[in-house]
Amino acid sequence: MAESCEIYLLAVPVLPIGVYMDRIVECVPNFSEGRNPGIIDAILGEVRKTDGVELLSSEMDRDYNRTVVIFVGTPEGVVNAAFNATKKALELIDMTIHEGEHPRMGAVDVVPFIPVRGVTMEDCVKAAKEYGRQVGEALGVPVYLYENAATSPDRRNLANVRKGQYEGLGEKLKDPLWKPDFGPGVFVPRSGAVITGARKFLVAYNVNLATNDVSIAKTIAENVRESGKILLDADGGKVLDDNGKPMRVPGRLKAVKGMGVLLEAQNIAQVSMNLVDYEETPPHAAYIACSEEAKKLGSEVTGSEIVGVVPEDALIMAGRHYARETGMEADDKLELIRIAEKNLGLSHLSPFKIEEKVIEYMLGG
Repeated sequence: MAESCEIYLLAVPVLPIGVYMDRIVECVPNFSEGRNPGIIDAILGEVRKTDGVELLSSEMDRDYNRTVVIFVGTPEGVVNAAFNATKKALELIDMTIHEGEHPRMGAVDVVPFIPVRGVTMEDCVKAAKEYGRQVGEALGVPVYLYENAATSPDRRNLANVRKGQYEGLGEKLKDPLWKPDFGPGVFVPRSGAVITGARKFLVAYNVNLATNDVSIAKTIAENVRESGKILLDADGGKVLDDNGKPMRVPGRLKAVKGMGVLLEAQNIAQVSMNLVDYEETPPHAAYIACSEEAKKLGSEVTGSEIVGVVPEDALIMAGRHYARETGMEADDKLELIRIAEKNLGLSHLSPFKIEEKVIEYMLGG
């Protein structure tokens, strides 16, 4: 999910990698550590010293106890950087003492590979499999493949692979249906498991509420996310289908995953979402839906944030929407991005800096 709140942001001065690199893959590893900058600095050091990659950002969240790192490079470079960072993280992060708001299965929770320029999704699938093979064989931890790299339909969805989280991993590994794709089929308490795969560009997007009542955020998340919520009868019991499985009421938005969380450092509730296909559901559509649902519950939205980086198209779509709403004429890309920033409240928790958040600006064209 998206990260937010007390953010430790590393914005690396980027020599525009896009100027001199034709094949670019993005890698976004999520580490289960968001409170010790020394550990994250050590992990980032492994990325920095790897040839063929540029480190773009690192966002450290204390409430989630999680850090999202973003780097780009050649397919070979990102695999090497991801492996080096994973090796260091497994040395430094102890899952037996980890606590945090965000779902997780291991010290290195999820490592997706995303095509950016001059590469295909199949190239990223190959990168994920090579990374997973190396981690499983050399580091001795279970590795699962998800999304476009998944080896079976029930492993495609990240939430399904992560179900039970770290605490349920020992039992999960006993089930033959959940034999890892790489590495040992045994529980490694200190490290947990690693999930890796290839996917489209995901926008980690959080909407802030004018309340600290997390139940409101959870209700909004249930009403807007694609998976919706479990259907209940008049007595509050689950309604089952003919196969004995709980029936669900679909949410409003396609290609959206979401949950409600409490940001203790800010004392606000937040709807934390992954827009897994921003062309299907762009940020402004999610913002509007959350705003409408909040009003139904007697609350309101106060702003939002993008965790990691975002394609300029996602913000340009928002800018055009709000320009049309107000009768403005705007065609310049930068102007449209600024319109989106203002109307989505992207600087509510921390300043929104285009050169650090919009991937095209970071890559130099």
